[in-house]
Amino acid sequence: MFDLKQELHRKLKAGRASLLGKLEGLSEYDLRRPLTPTGTNLLGLVKHLAGVEYGYLGESFKRPAPETMAWIEDGSIWEGADMWATAGESSDYLIGLYERACAHGDRTIEEFGPDAPGWVAHWPEERRETTLGVLLVRMVAETAQHAGHADVVRELIDGRGGSDHDEIGDEAWWRDYVAGIQSAADSFADKDGE
Repeated sequence: MFDLKQELHRKLKAGRASLLGKLEGLSEYDLRRPLTPTGTNLLGLVKHLAGVEYGYLGESFKRPAPETMAWIEDGSIWEGADMWATAGESSDYLIGLYERACAHGDRTIEEFGPDAPGWVAHWPEERRETTLGVLLVRMVAETAQHAGHADVVRELIDGRGGSDHDEIGDEAWWRDYVAGIQSAADSFADKDGE
């Protein structure tokens, strides 16, 4: 029989693994450097999701994080401090923090049913009361969104695409593929200026 909670948990675990897979083989610099106009970077995505895991799948069920996170304690999270790694935050620390937050979240998922009541302090008052099922859906979506960001950032760093990148084609195949896309876009270059 189909178990929705189990399927959502499976999807969450897959998204987590995908995110962490994008970090493999990169230097400290590449893990940290901003690659979009808004500063998106790989370690920042991991740091952000660690706090989200501890919040939605911990604090919301009276299971606070067993460790403190300076950016939450000092309130700088609301200024984006959870979206980048400071010079004093090692990649090992942030990856370990994320792994511990995920394990903490897994225990919540395993211990509670989907209708278990939860509470999110920073949500509007009329929506603060929620359930594990709702927050599990939110975590799957949030993790998938940021794993997608990590796909793009990793590709900007070294051209490494998704997990099936090498199965689809070699470097020459990808060059021809992108050239075809560029050609189609170029056919509109003059039309947009009219």
